[in-house]
Amino acid sequence: MDSHRAQEIIDSLGVIEVRHQGASVWIEQVDNNEAEIRYLHSGRQTRVPVQELTE
Repeated sequence: MDSHRAQEIIDSLGVIEVRHQGASVWIEQVDNNEAEIRYLHSGRQTRVPVQELTE
C-alpha cells in the first residue's frame, strides 16, 4: 500500500479491511511513509512502514 491509499482509507466513511503481516489492523494516522496502527485482536499500537500494509 502507499501513503495516499492509506490516507484514503482513514478518510473513508466505510470500514475497509487492512492487514499487517496477516493481522487485522486499524490505521490511526499516516505520516509520510509510516503508519500508526492498532491491532484489532490485541489493541496494541505501533508504527510500521505503510508499504507493509495490505487490503
